[in-house]
Amino acid sequence: MDIEELRTFVEVADAGGVSPAALRLGVAKSIVSRRLARLETELGVQLLARSTRKTALTEAGSTFRDYAARVCAEMDVAREAILPTGALRGRLRVAAPLSFGPTHFAPLLAELARRHPELHVQTCYSDRFVDLIAEGYDCAIRVGYLQDSNLMARCIGPINTRLVASPRYVQTHGAPQSPDELIAHEALMKGTEAWQFMDGNKVISVRPQGRFKADSGVALVAAAVAGLGVAYLPDCLTYDGIASGTLVPIMTAYPPPPAGAYVVRPPGQHPAQKIRVLTELLIEYFGESPHFAADLAAGPER
Repeated sequence: MDIEELRTFVEVADAGGVSPAALRLGVAKSIVSRRLARLETELGVQLLARSTRKTALTEAGSTFRDYAARVCAEMDVAREAILPTGALRGRLRVAAPLSFGPTHFAPLLAELARRHPELHVQTCYSDRFVDLIAEGYDCAIRVGYLQDSNLMARCIGPINTRLVASPRYVQTHGAPQSPDELIAHEALMKGTEAWQFMDGNKVISVRPQGRFKADSGVALVAAAVAGLGVAYLPDCLTYDGIASGTLVPIMTAYPPPPAGAYVVRPPGQHPAQKIRVLTELLIEYFGESPHFAADLAAGPER
């Protein structure tokens, strides 16, 4: 029984279809279909019920999926055990933020691939919240405040956040002096998120309102520079604007609570070696620096 056929079946089962599984695996749909056909022929049972609209597990397929997933996981561990010390192989699927992932994290992912020629690195850059388990990612790099979840997280460095606006906005509308004054200002937001601020040792949570929303931090920076409102963003996005004077920090007496950059992964007792190596590489570049946000703004080449 071919391990790639088992792995392909697990991906189809988890992704809910041949097309999304092919995308995860980085192969053509025809290859996925052939692997599934060979596996079903060898087993002598139908594992998947296919229609023009969806693919669903049969009863036999549902039972076999858990066994196949364990076999694939054990094979990955076995392969890691016999590789030369520090060598990686296989596939690593990473979700990273679009706002500065391609400019700040992409060079490190490229360096990881350079160091490990047998490792296939696939990265999705998006500012939307990626469901690692449902979408089949090995890990994600996330910046800010982590939501409560069953995911495992490792901090790679601190991130500072601040409230900013353009000088033109401040001149026209003034600047809020305390969190309760934010309700009178236009907030530039991703959705309906809450903003948090520190009042001494106390955390204050505010739900501002605004007419301009975007799922990209870079787009929110552009809106702030254009004078559309106030934005709550990490320093690595506002660093250049503040340095050039197109943005100014506001309400500095109430700073946001400390945040960070993290590598998060699905739950499990031990992370895969490839995730451990990626995490260590990120910490190597950023985690030891006392000015992590500034290093992000300047890029990883130090």
